[in-house]
Amino acid sequence: MSKKNNIGCVVIARTGSSRLPGKVLMPVKNEAMIIWLLKRISKIKYFKSIVVATSKKKEDNIIEKIVLKNKFKIFRGSEKNVVQRLYQASKKFKFDTVVEITADCPLIDPEIIEYCIETYLNNSAEYLNNCYIRSYPDGMDIQIFNIKILKKTLQLTKRPEELEHIGLYQMRNQSKFKTMNLISPKELHYPKLGLTLDETNDYILIKKIIENLGKKDRFFSCKKIINFLNKKKLYKLNSEVKRIGNQAFLKK
Repeated sequence: MSKKNNIGCVVIARTGSSRLPGKVLMPVKNEAMIIWLLKRISKIKYFKSIVVATSKKKEDNIIEKIVLKNKFKIFRGSEKNVVQRLYQASKKFKFDTVVEITADCPLIDPEIIEYCIETYLNNSAEYLNNCYIRSYPDGMDIQIFNIKILKKTLQLTKRPEELEHIGLYQMRNQSKFKTMNLISPKELHYPKLGLTLDETNDYILIKKIIENLGKKDRFFSCKKIINFLNKKKLYKLNSEVKRIGNQAFLKK
Protein backbone atom coordinates (compact mmCIF):
# COMPACT_ATOMS: atom_id res chain seq x y z
CA MET A 1 0.00 0.00 0.00
CA SER A 2 1.38 3.41 -0.93
CA LYS A 3 2.16 6.13 1.56
CA LYS A 4 -0.72 8.15 0.14
CA ASN A 5 -3.20 5.39 1.02
CA ASN A 6 -1.91 5.18 4.59
CA ILE A 7 -2.82 8.75 5.47
CA GLY A 8 -5.69 9.00 7.91
CA CYS A 9 -7.48 11.74 9.79
CA VAL A 10 -8.14 11.64 13.52
CA VAL A 11 -10.60 14.16 14.95
CA ILE A 12 -10.09 14.70 18.69
CA ALA A 13 -13.42 15.21 20.47
CA ARG A 14 -14.98 15.24 23.92
CA THR A 15 -18.13 16.59 25.54
CA GLY A 16 -16.39 18.03 28.59
CA SER A 17 -15.49 21.71 28.30
CA SER A 18 -15.23 24.22 31.13
CA ARG A 19 -16.30 27.14 28.96
CA LEU A 20 -18.90 25.52 26.67
CA PRO A 21 -19.91 21.99 27.75
CA GLY A 22 -21.15 19.72 24.96
CA LYS A 23 -20.04 22.19 22.31
CA VAL A 24 -19.21 19.59 19.64
CA LEU A 25 -22.82 18.36 19.81
CA MET A 26 -24.45 21.78 19.46
CA PRO A 27 -26.87 21.90 16.52
CA VAL A 28 -26.25 23.53 13.16
CA LYS A 29 -28.38 22.97 10.05
CA ASN A 30 -30.19 20.05 11.72
CA GLU A 31 -27.07 18.11 12.69
CA ALA A 32 -24.52 18.06 15.48
CA MET A 33 -21.52 20.35 14.94
CA ILE A 34 -19.14 17.37 14.87
CA ILE A 35 -21.14 15.72 12.08
CA TRP A 36 -21.04 18.95 10.08
CA LEU A 37 -17.25 18.86 10.43
CA LEU A 38 -16.90 15.17 9.54
CA LYS A 39 -18.99 15.56 6.39
CA ARG A 40 -17.06 18.72 5.48
CA ILE A 41 -13.74 16.84 5.42
CA SER A 42 -15.14 13.56 4.08
CA LYS A 43 -14.20 14.19 0.44
CA ILE A 44 -10.50 14.87 1.03
CA LYS A 45 -8.81 12.59 -1.49
CA TYR A 46 -5.82 11.64 0.66
CA PHE A 47 -7.68 10.10 3.58
CA LYS A 48 -7.76 6.34 3.92
CA SER A 49 -10.26 6.88 6.71
CA ILE A 50 -11.59 9.45 9.18
CA VAL A 51 -11.75 8.47 12.86
CA VAL A 52 -13.19 10.33 15.82
CA ALA A 53 -11.06 9.73 18.94
CA THR A 54 -12.86 10.44 22.19
CA SER A 55 -12.36 9.40 25.80
CA LYS A 56 -13.62 6.33 27.64
CA LYS A 57 -15.64 8.51 30.00
CA LYS A 58 -19.35 7.70 30.22
CA GLU A 59 -20.29 11.25 29.25
CA ASP A 60 -18.63 10.69 25.85
CA ASN A 61 -20.89 7.72 25.02
CA ILE A 62 -23.10 10.19 23.18
CA ILE A 63 -20.25 11.09 20.84
CA GLU A 64 -19.76 7.42 19.98
CA LYS A 65 -23.49 6.96 19.36
CA ILE A 66 -23.79 9.97 17.04
CA VAL A 67 -20.57 9.20 15.14
CA LEU A 68 -21.53 5.56 14.49
CA LYS A 69 -25.09 6.51 13.55
CA ASN A 70 -23.62 8.72 10.82
CA LYS A 71 -21.36 5.87 9.65
CA PHE A 72 -18.03 7.32 10.74
CA LYS A 73 -15.41 5.43 12.74
CA ILE A 74 -14.81 5.81 16.47
CA PHE A 75 -11.93 5.16 18.84
CA ARG A 76 -12.00 5.55 22.62
CA GLY A 77 -8.93 6.01 24.76
CA SER A 78 -7.33 7.98 27.57
CA GLU A 79 -9.02 11.22 28.61
CA LYS A 80 -5.85 13.04 29.72
CA ASN A 81 -3.13 11.36 27.63
CA VAL A 82 -4.42 12.63 24.31
CA VAL A 83 -1.15 11.89 22.50
CA GLN A 84 -1.60 8.23 23.45
CA ARG A 85 -5.22 8.36 22.26
CA LEU A 86 -4.09 9.75 18.90
CA TYR A 87 -1.30 7.17 18.57
CA GLN A 88 -3.50 4.21 19.48
CA ALA A 89 -6.27 5.32 17.12
CA SER A 90 -3.73 5.69 14.31
CA LYS A 91 -2.28 2.25 15.02
CA LYS A 92 -5.68 0.57 15.17
CA PHE A 93 -6.65 1.93 11.76
CA LYS A 94 -3.17 1.30 10.30
CA PHE A 95 -2.24 4.91 9.51
CA ASP A 96 1.42 5.61 8.73
CA THR A 97 0.68 9.34 8.67
CA VAL A 98 -2.06 11.00 10.67
CA VAL A 99 -3.70 14.37 10.15
CA GLU A 100 -4.94 15.59 13.53
CA ILE A 101 -7.66 18.19 13.91
CA THR A 102 -9.95 19.01 16.81
CA ALA A 103 -13.73 18.86 16.82
CA ASP A 104 -13.95 22.49 17.93
CA CYS A 105 -12.73 23.57 14.46
CA PRO A 106 -15.93 22.91 12.43
CA LEU A 107 -15.04 25.47 9.75
CA ILE A 108 -11.65 23.99 8.89
CA ASP A 109 -11.01 24.35 5.16
CA PRO A 110 -10.58 21.07 3.19
CA GLU A 111 -8.39 22.94 0.67
CA ILE A 112 -5.99 23.99 3.44
CA ILE A 113 -5.88 20.41 4.72
CA GLU A 114 -4.98 19.12 1.25
CA TYR A 115 -2.32 21.82 0.85
CA CYS A 116 -0.78 20.82 4.19
CA ILE A 117 -0.75 17.15 3.23
CA GLU A 118 0.86 17.86 -0.14
CA THR A 119 3.54 20.02 1.51
CA TYR A 120 4.21 17.31 4.09
CA LEU A 121 4.60 14.63 1.41
CA ASN A 122 6.67 16.73 -0.98
CA ASN A 123 9.18 17.57 1.75
CA SER A 124 9.34 14.16 3.46
CA ALA A 125 8.48 15.84 6.75
CA GLU A 126 7.93 14.00 10.04
CA TYR A 127 5.82 16.73 11.63
CA LEU A 128 3.99 19.64 10.02
CA ASN A 129 1.69 22.25 11.49
CA ASN A 130 0.14 25.57 10.50
CA CYS A 131 -0.48 26.85 14.03
CA TYR A 132 2.89 27.12 15.82
CA ILE A 133 3.26 30.54 14.23
CA ARG A 134 -0.23 32.01 14.23
CA SER A 135 -1.02 33.30 10.73
CA TYR A 136 -4.16 31.45 9.61
CA PRO A 137 -7.36 32.23 11.54
CA ASP A 138 -7.68 30.29 14.79
CA GLY A 139 -9.87 27.35 13.79
CA MET A 140 -7.89 26.37 10.68
CA ASP A 141 -5.37 24.42 12.80
CA ILE A 142 -3.84 21.28 11.32
CA GLN A 143 -1.07 19.01 12.56
CA ILE A 144 0.39 16.10 10.59
CA PHE A 145 2.52 13.39 12.17
CA ASN A 146 4.46 10.37 11.08
CA ILE A 147 3.08 7.79 13.50
CA LYS A 148 6.63 6.86 14.54
CA ILE A 149 7.18 10.25 16.15
CA LEU A 150 3.96 9.91 18.15
CA LYS A 151 5.35 6.67 19.55
CA LYS A 152 8.65 8.43 20.22
CA THR A 153 6.83 11.23 22.06
CA LEU A 154 5.21 8.72 24.41
CA GLN A 155 8.66 7.29 25.16
CA LEU A 156 10.46 10.61 25.64
CA THR A 157 8.09 12.67 27.79
CA LYS A 158 5.97 12.12 30.87
CA ARG A 159 5.10 15.80 31.30
CA PRO A 160 1.30 15.98 31.65
CA GLU A 161 0.87 19.08 29.46
CA GLU A 162 2.92 17.51 26.64
CA LEU A 163 0.71 14.43 26.72
CA GLU A 164 -2.55 16.38 26.95
CA HIS A 165 -1.78 18.94 24.23
CA ILE A 166 -0.99 17.21 20.95
CA GLY A 167 2.06 18.63 19.17
CA LEU A 168 3.36 20.54 22.19
CA TYR A 169 6.36 18.22 22.57
CA GLN A 170 7.21 18.64 18.86
CA MET A 171 6.88 22.41 19.07
CA ARG A 172 9.20 22.52 22.09
CA ASN A 173 11.72 20.12 20.52
CA GLN A 174 11.73 20.99 16.83
CA SER A 175 15.37 20.04 16.24
CA LYS A 176 14.58 16.41 17.09
CA PHE A 177 12.26 16.02 14.09
CA LYS A 178 12.01 17.05 10.46
CA THR A 179 9.57 19.84 11.26
CA MET A 180 7.68 22.28 9.04
CA ASN A 181 5.87 25.33 10.40
CA LEU A 182 3.59 26.63 7.65
CA ILE A 183 2.62 30.28 7.25
CA SER A 184 -0.60 31.35 5.56
CA PRO A 185 -0.69 33.13 2.22
CA LYS A 186 -1.32 36.86 2.47
CA GLU A 187 -5.03 36.63 1.65
CA LEU A 188 -5.61 34.24 4.59
CA HIS A 189 -3.37 36.05 7.07
CA TYR A 190 -5.89 36.78 9.82
CA PRO A 191 -4.13 35.62 13.01
CA LYS A 192 -6.55 37.48 15.31
CA LEU A 193 -9.70 36.00 13.76
CA GLY A 194 -11.31 33.34 15.95
CA LEU A 195 -13.15 30.60 14.05
CA THR A 196 -12.91 27.96 16.76
CA LEU A 197 -15.75 26.92 19.04
CA ASP A 198 -14.77 27.97 22.57
CA GLU A 199 -17.63 30.09 23.91
CA THR A 200 -21.27 30.99 23.19
CA ASN A 201 -20.40 33.95 20.95
CA ASP A 202 -18.25 31.62 18.84
CA TYR A 203 -21.26 29.36 18.35
CA ILE A 204 -23.40 32.32 17.28
CA LEU A 205 -20.78 33.40 14.74
CA ILE A 206 -20.06 29.89 13.39
CA LYS A 207 -23.80 29.21 13.07
CA LYS A 208 -24.26 32.43 11.05
CA ILE A 209 -21.38 31.48 8.75
CA ILE A 210 -22.69 27.96 8.13
CA GLU A 211 -26.30 29.04 7.66
CA ASN A 212 -25.26 31.62 5.07
CA LEU A 213 -22.34 30.06 3.19
CA GLY A 214 -23.52 26.49 3.65
CA LYS A 215 -26.89 26.91 1.95
CA LYS A 216 -25.69 25.29 -1.27
CA ASP A 217 -22.11 24.27 -0.56
CA ARG A 218 -20.84 22.49 2.55
CA PHE A 219 -17.25 22.88 1.35
CA PHE A 220 -16.89 26.69 1.29
CA SER A 221 -13.34 27.96 1.72
CA CYS A 222 -11.60 29.98 4.41
CA LYS A 223 -11.33 32.82 1.89
CA LYS A 224 -15.13 32.84 1.48
CA ILE A 225 -15.52 32.98 5.26
CA ILE A 226 -13.20 35.99 5.47
CA ASN A 227 -15.02 37.76 2.61
CA PHE A 228 -18.40 37.08 4.26
CA LEU A 229 -17.23 38.45 7.62
CA ASN A 230 -15.76 41.52 5.95
CA LYS A 231 -18.96 42.18 4.03
CA LYS A 232 -21.28 41.68 7.02
CA LYS A 233 -18.90 43.31 9.53
CA LEU A 234 -19.26 40.41 11.96
CA TYR A 235 -15.69 40.28 13.29
CA LYS A 236 -16.59 41.91 16.60
CA LEU A 237 -19.21 39.29 17.45
CA ASN A 238 -16.65 37.04 19.17
CA SER A 239 -13.66 39.39 19.40
CA GLU A 240 -13.76 39.43 23.22
CA VAL A 241 -13.29 35.65 23.52
CA LYS A 242 -9.93 34.82 25.10
CA ARG A 243 -8.00 32.19 23.15
CA ILE A 244 -5.50 29.85 24.78
CA GLY A 245 -2.82 29.66 22.10
CA ASN A 246 0.22 27.43 21.74
CA GLN A 247 2.53 30.15 23.00
CA ALA A 248 0.92 30.03 26.46
CA PHE A 249 2.10 26.43 26.85
CA LEU A 250 5.41 26.82 25.07
CA LYS A 251 6.64 29.33 27.66
CA LYS A 252 6.24 26.86 30.53
